[in-house]
Amino acid sequence: MTTITQTQAQEVILPTKAYPLTPRQLKVVEVSTPELPNIPLPPPTKIPTEVLHVDRDTPDSHVPRDPRLIRLTGVHPFNVEPPLTALYNEGFLTSPELFYVRNHGYVPQVCDEEIPTWELSVEGLVEHPIVLTFKQILQDFEQITAPVTLVCAGNRRKEQNLVRKSKGFSWGAAGLSTALFTGPLMSEIIRKAKPLRKARYVCMEGADKLPNGHYGTSVKLNWVMDPNKGIMLAHMMNGEPLRPDHGRPLRVVVPGQIGGRSVKWLKRLILTESPSDNWYHINDNRVLPTMVSPEMSAKESKWWHDERYAIYDLSVNSAAVYPQHNEELQLSSAGPTYTARGYAYGGGGRRINRVEISLDKGRSWRLADIEYPEDKYRDFDSTLFGGRVDMYWRETCFCWCFWSLAIPISDLENSDAILVRAMDEALNIQPRDMYWSILGMMNNPWFRVAITKEDGVLRFEHPTLPVGPGGWMERVKKAGGDLTNGYWGEKVDGEETTEPQPVEEVSMKKKGLDRVINIEELRNHSTAEEPWFVVNGEVYDGTKFLEGHPGGAQSIISVAGMDASDEFLAIHSETAKAMMPDYHIGTLDKASMEILKNTTQEVEKSTEPRAVFLQPRSWTKASLCQKKSVSWDTRIFTFKLEHERQTLGLPVGQHLMLKVKDPSSDSDFIIRSYTPTSEMKREGTMELLVKIYFPTSTTQGGKMTTALDKLTLGSVVEFKGPIGVFEYLGRGRAMVSGKERQVRSFRMICGGSGITPVYQVLRAVMQDPQDQTFCVVLDGNKTEGDILLKDDLDSFAAANTHKCMIAHTLSRASSSWTGRRGRISEELLNEYASPCEGGMVLVCGPEAMEKSVRQILLAKGWKESDLVFF
Repeated sequence: MTTITQTQAQEVILPTKAYPLTPRQLKVVEVSTPELPNIPLPPPTKIPTEVLHVDRDTPDSHVPRDPRLIRLTGVHPFNVEPPLTALYNEGFLTSPELFYVRNHGYVPQVCDEEIPTWELSVEGLVEHPIVLTFKQILQDFEQITAPVTLVCAGNRRKEQNLVRKSKGFSWGAAGLSTALFTGPLMSEIIRKAKPLRKARYVCMEGADKLPNGHYGTSVKLNWVMDPNKGIMLAHMMNGEPLRPDHGRPLRVVVPGQIGGRSVKWLKRLILTESPSDNWYHINDNRVLPTMVSPEMSAKESKWWHDERYAIYDLSVNSAAVYPQHNEELQLSSAGPTYTARGYAYGGGGRRINRVEISLDKGRSWRLADIEYPEDKYRDFDSTLFGGRVDMYWRETCFCWCFWSLAIPISDLENSDAILVRAMDEALNIQPRDMYWSILGMMNNPWFRVAITKEDGVLRFEHPTLPVGPGGWMERVKKAGGDLTNGYWGEKVDGEETTEPQPVEEVSMKKKGLDRVINIEELRNHSTAEEPWFVVNGEVYDGTKFLEGHPGGAQSIISVAGMDASDEFLAIHSETAKAMMPDYHIGTLDKASMEILKNTTQEVEKSTEPRAVFLQPRSWTKASLCQKKSVSWDTRIFTFKLEHERQTLGLPVGQHLMLKVKDPSSDSDFIIRSYTPTSEMKREGTMELLVKIYFPTSTTQGGKMTTALDKLTLGSVVEFKGPIGVFEYLGRGRAMVSGKERQVRSFRMICGGSGITPVYQVLRAVMQDPQDQTFCVVLDGNKTEGDILLKDDLDSFAAANTHKCMIAHTLSRASSSWTGRRGRISEELLNEYASPCEGGMVLVCGPEAMEKSVRQILLAKGWKESDLVFF
């Protein structure tokens, strides 16, 4: 263990000793200065020395990190917050290893040897463009040290995501941290380049190269030049050089503003007349009007280019830390009071002047005590870590403060929630209601800790947890409560839910109906307008069900005037069979049945080969030419069509029927519907991605999939189609049951092999640069190995961030899985599939999943006409 005195701390930043303390050389640094007993100093620092296993295969494999940090966006990029209690317990200053991190991509790797020659350019509207080395920045400019709280604009975003999913990932309430930053004021650097009169903005750019260029943003030049704003370039945190995640070796620190303005790995300062045109300045860190939907924002760029919606100063915010989430208080052993504690912060340098607590839903309020550790530095007129602490004259406040209130136990016992709100010196106060916006930023309604009572114990719940299930908001949503503004999930008295009743199984033939139909009458009703068909000798009229048939009208029309027994009985469920009596019109006589059986459907003959393979009223043969194993239970079957120039003839979003001989029978066939994964315009061959359901000790396995798996190369099977109620025409145009619809966005919900029809539609949207239809795919599977087409799906999302979002969830995830866990649930649908104007939901998966999804979506406000079940 090493102890650094004040004098030694100053020497750390001298050019000849820059970065003497590296993660590989020092494990623990304690900063203790007995001469300075009245100012908060950093907590003992435990510098990580090993790269975590999860980071070893990422571009950040050079960055040691603390495993306590909570990852919010999977393994990479690294976006984390500390555990809320651990953050608070460290005190006013946060150790670098627990300091929150917001990275848009990889962390630039900077070796110790490169740091002295690290260059920063000052250019644009300046009289003397300059390039400064890191060594010059340390030697030629006065260094200052100041405490600053940095806050991500997404702090507390998960609360917004639980009400309605935003485009941002879920931060808890610990997206903030405080440190003593050391470095020169940015104004001193810019003065050296002599700004021109027409310069109004300072654009900043980092070294991190991202998909849309280097990260960059801007602030107003007059803010930079105002000493009260305290905007600085920092190269140290809490007396040690910046660590890689925090901008090593040089970053911007903009006190009082959102963390997104404090550019890390700083390389350029550009003075301009207008705000930055950097992609990340325009498309991030904005609060658009709450009525702007994801689809509107994707189609109408004006929302992003309107500088009125850019966010700079932080909003007033607060949170409770104690009681902790899931903390329990035994009433029998509790003292007379319980002290609630938490934090608050303001923006733009404005001081928090009050924090108020309510135990009766906001009807009355109690004033909490506030502690301002930042003020202790104002009387300190000296240097710290080589920088002058120059705060005695400043009126601005740039750090969080701590509130506390002793609450009588009896008052807690009679309350169902602790509500917290803060106000700053300009009388900006936290609102009761949430202001939802598309990016989910600046969330600052009253912070609510729920209280439940049972068997003499009070249990406390925070609104959310940053990852995974937990929090009263999720509990309330699962119980059907309302989370809309101001109601906090409270149910209306007397509210009840009605479970749908199961369909009673009945005979397909309506009892007592003895009408006899002959072959002539059947053939007279074999048109698309009046399609009669036969199943097991019974005649049905499909006219009234053309629009409502889940397989589309073409499925009925294709069998008009024909015996559809094999297809119907092989495909349809008991529920479908139970509906048939309503369409039953009579029985085909025996002579007509013999004629029908002996009649072979004629296919139009032509001297030229058919250009299209699929036929709606007859089966067409194809041979298996390739079988590829994707995993132990997943195969890609490639079938050769009739000739190499022949196309499949399947519209996007529709399916085909596949007929294979049943291996366990001499005469029976198995028929199922499938959606190919190959391109629709592909000639000569077709690919089917199929998951094989093998038999186990408790199940018989999938009849069709095991039959397919037994096929040998050259085996001949039969196809028929197309079928389906849905067809995607492109660029937001869709046909549903023969009626054209204009669609702004798709919510695609699938499970297992149900991804294939979703994939066809998604690919059509993503491959057309003119198609701006917004697509969200929610894909549920058991294990990571069960995710089909994952690379394709993720590549679509990576290449089309403005119009594609993919979310995977696993019900039997391994310990290494960092994504969503659980089945397709109400919580996920609330996040990803809220009703929206111009929206349509496409669903394909197991029957139980589809049934559950339908109930949830209808309860959420979706119309039946907006739901398509493949």
